[in-house]
Amino acid sequence: MTAALPGAEVTGTRALTADGDGRFDSAVASLADGRELAIRVADDDDAARELAAEALALRALTDGARAMLPFRAPGYIGETRVGEGRALVTELLPGFQIEASMVPAGRGAAESMGAAIAAVHGLPTSVVRGAGLVMRSAEESRAELERLVDTAAATGRVPARLTVRWRDAVADDDLWRFESTVVLGGAQATSFLFDDHPERGPEVTGVIGWHGLAVGDPALDLSWLSAAPDAAADVHGAYARAMDRTPDAGLEVRARLLAELEFARWLVHGDALRREDIVEDAAALLEALADGLRHDDLAVPGDRRSDVDSAMDALDRVPVATTPEVDTSMQTDAYNPEELWAAEADEDDRDAADTTTPAEQDVEPASAPSQPDADRRAAMASIETEDLSGVAHAFAEAHGSTRGEAPALTSSPAADDDDSEEAQRAARAALQRWKSSSSE
Repeated sequence: MTAALPGAEVTGTRALTADGDGRFDSAVASLADGRELAIRVADDDDAARELAAEALALRALTDGARAMLPFRAPGYIGETRVGEGRALVTELLPGFQIEASMVPAGRGAAESMGAAIAAVHGLPTSVVRGAGLVMRSAEESRAELERLVDTAAATGRVPARLTVRWRDAVADDDLWRFESTVVLGGAQATSFLFDDHPERGPEVTGVIGWHGLAVGDPALDLSWLSAAPDAAADVHGAYARAMDRTPDAGLEVRARLLAELEFARWLVHGDALRREDIVEDAAALLEALADGLRHDDLAVPGDRRSDVDSAMDALDRVPVATTPEVDTSMQTDAYNPEELWAAEADEDDRDAADTTTPAEQDVEPASAPSQPDADRRAAMASIETEDLSGVAHAFAEAHGSTRGEAPALTSSPAADDDDSEEAQRAARAALQRWKSSSSE
């Protein structure tokens, strides 16, 4: 601590638990002059790189840039080493955080968050350029996602309908006509610190997590709204009102695309590390995601609350899997559209002949979802499916106490109706938890 701030008189320390994701050893140091400082020590190389990027970004926020923001950003104090780890010392900003699933609609937190994101996006790009940070045009952002989709598909673990869906979105020129802005590089609900205003409710007073500061797609900082369906419309609305530039017609669609592609990043991450547990976990999440998509084709802006968003908050709708293992052998097959449609046609023929015996039904894999044939044919014809209830359960299972265990999927209408009111709690923070664990 004193190495990063020579002459500082430390009067006390305590653990720093807020905004922790297990990748840093964090503490708060109280100084004799009344200031409080946050000290974070990296636990691995990835965390060390993040701290280095954070330090560079905070130094790029000059006094002039900070004066343009309606909230505080942590002040850079210094860097040092603690044992073998890199340590970053910054100001500790006051305020409380709100998990994505708990951000309410209406005035207050949601509108303040939208205005805060717009303020970041309104910073001059010279802030980033002068610091030598990453700058991406719309076409470069598009090309990066195209490579991600191709890399994920090459693993053979991405369901066909997702590959088609994502490639169609990347190929849609209308979605990529945007002006790159200064971005946090992937804001989360917990990036915002609040204080209660007696009349207006919670207001953003500080923003943390600047390690991704760059120029790029503004949708990066709005993709977390898939985990906050109640507040999404008001965040987007406040953001649009605060932005002094031509409206971005594809913003919300790209934000949903980026949220879905977090699953693909998790898969690619596990495949690169040759971590079979991560690969299986990601494959289960992707299967559940594919089974949960219906109306949103990511082609044109639609309702602010899409089927994807609705399903992100429906994790408890599917019963917990009772089987310890799920057969995923077919999930490793490479995608061939003609084989997919042929397989579906063969299945329809077998159903029409009604030749399946009870004994044959008993040996169906435990992971196969039950769905009426007519609905299944309609879904395959349009590459659309039912609500995304399986995704939420997969998140809860994969990142909770039974990580890596694929969810048991069902499409029983009765079960959905019975459990629909229980679905709102578990999944809204699911994408938030996955992002926090993405460096595992």
